[in-house]
Amino acid sequence: MDETAKRHRTILAALLAGVGLVSSMAVLAAPDDTSQREIAALLSFIAHSPCTFVRNGTDYGGAQAESHLEDKLHYLQQHGKIHSAEDFIRLAATESSLSGKPYLVRCQGKEQPSASWLTDELQRLRKAGP
Repeated sequence: MDETAKRHRTILAALLAGVGLVSSMAVLAAPDDTSQREIAALLSFIAHSPCTFVRNGTDYGGAQAESHLEDKLHYLQQHGKIHSAEDFIRLAATESSLSGKPYLVRCQGKEQPSASWLTDELQRLRKAGP
């Protein structure tokens, strides 16, 4: 085999190994079924909440907040960063990725960080069971 053929074979083997590694990483990065159900339940909780969501000083309704967080979730999932409901809360639903300002939730005149509000709901979901 000449040098060019050896080089091509080496490059092809490296590319195929890289493709296998990428697909393996994508499979490993996906949240398990339980985590996916929990994240979906949290998104539904947000969408149907009568509370006001404050993002970068602007108020949003539940459906708008859910849509925004779902977009962030999809972006983070594409980059293999979401493995659990806790990851979703911490990485997508806690603060603005642009400004770093925390997300707040205002319910019945009481304001709290979205991370606390969602963590409480996640604990309630887990206690309630499937």
